[in-house]
Amino acid sequence: MRISQSAVGILISLVVFSSAADLLFAQEFANPKANTPPRATPQRRNAGEGFPPLPLPATPLRRSEKKREPSPPALVGTVTFSDAVAKKAGLNWQTTIVDIEQWVNWTNDQLGQRYRFVQTDFTKFSYDPTELPILYFTGWKPLPQFDDATIGKLRQYLMDGGTWVVHSNCGRPEFNASFKREIARIFPDREMAALPTDHPIFSSFHQITSMRLRKGKEPWANVPPYLEAINIGTRAAVIFSPFDLSCGWDADKNPIEGGVLYHQEDALHLGANITTYCLAEYQYARFFANQKVYHQAEDATRDQLVLGQIVHNGDWDATPHGVPNLLKTIDQSTTLHVQFKRTPVDLEKSDVFSFPVLFIAGQRKFSFSDAGRKRLREYLDNGGCLIADCVIGSSEFDKAFRDEMKKLYPERPMRMLPIDHPIYSYLVDARRINLAPMAQQLMPDMKTPLLEAIEVDGALPVVYSPLSMSAGWEQLPRAYNKGYADADAIKLGMNILMYEISH
Repeated sequence: MRISQSAVGILISLVVFSSAADLLFAQEFANPKANTPPRATPQRRNAGEGFPPLPLPATPLRRSEKKREPSPPALVGTVTFSDAVAKKAGLNWQTTIVDIEQWVNWTNDQLGQRYRFVQTDFTKFSYDPTELPILYFTGWKPLPQFDDATIGKLRQYLMDGGTWVVHSNCGRPEFNASFKREIARIFPDREMAALPTDHPIFSSFHQITSMRLRKGKEPWANVPPYLEAINIGTRAAVIFSPFDLSCGWDADKNPIEGGVLYHQEDALHLGANITTYCLAEYQYARFFANQKVYHQAEDATRDQLVLGQIVHNGDWDATPHGVPNLLKTIDQSTTLHVQFKRTPVDLEKSDVFSFPVLFIAGQRKFSFSDAGRKRLREYLDNGGCLIADCVIGSSEFDKAFRDEMKKLYPERPMRMLPIDHPIYSYLVDARRINLAPMAQQLMPDMKTPLLEAIEVDGALPVVYSPLSMSAGWEQLPRAYNKGYADADAIKLGMNILMYEISH
């Protein structure tokens, strides 16, 4: 299905549609989906003792019951508010069950599994991802303000590996505004932003390049798939659709006046992708939550080499365990008497000239300020060097970084380093590599590393890896890494860092 250029404009206008009249009459909006009862009562609920490993199709959870055939494992918890909470907030807050019921049943058929959903509320939920890996949340009226205890528990649930899937019932702007208010309270330090169309969530099961979207009774518009997310590490931990994922509603035959809905068929495909993505990232999420960052012991007899990592507005620290693990490996694998440390660097505020090497990584678009760009160029012109890594092979970061380098060095384009360049074998031989599983599927014939650089008088002030190294440095079970296998990522990282320090 071809996407016209005007479709992007249509999508953006629908995302922000929230006229004064919409908000004024929000409480008067009649949601026909609210009157659709569930087809069956959800079955009993039991805690899971493990979760399906990759690759899909996943195997069902083991159960603790002994005397009767266990119910299907609970995968998704659909969240409601208790009457007391809603009453205290002075709101007649409501949710529906028609979408989640169809979503889970249809996805089970697609994956050949027997997962189920359960109903819960914030007063009953344990906030343990091993009990319910996915929380599902929908509504069309403004949300009550969460109390501070709930805010803290939700944040911890997500940091511990849980995923929160939220969609706006009927695409109502009053719900969208209230959810964004609450998620900003949960994660004031993280940005919720649109996912790029090549994000793995849009290809994890079905290949989705276009969605049919309808506002009220207007004709269907073909638009790029649209979801917003908050990332924890490289994982989309909060997945939000400002449009109705009408999995259980045929908006083709029954449009909703005042609503913005995806076509049911497209919504079901996207729902199956979301489930697959969450299953595939579950192990990574749990390992990430428990990963310990390496801190080198203080040793007064050793010199100190501090690596500065640039802070920017594009998820600058998506692989927080990566650089520490790399430095630990260098420390343990060489005879250098150097103490390595990593320090965040703000180009506008930090004394960048005190760092022999700067490192930058990210997975979203970003930009430097004019002042930051000027400071970085001065640093590089005076003998500094910049090592850059495109975390999980993100297209957004790749484009942003290339744009910044064109502004930084308009006279010197980045060029691919030939495989006989000494950087590939400076400490260890890394001229033959293996890729991470996803990258291997996309590039089955690639057997040699790919590095690009800016060269000035034989020196390399900028070295860039468009395939992720830092995801491999973390050595976590990551499903969607467009980068190097862990061992080869470490080899490349060691070579690049030590080559740049030595030259």
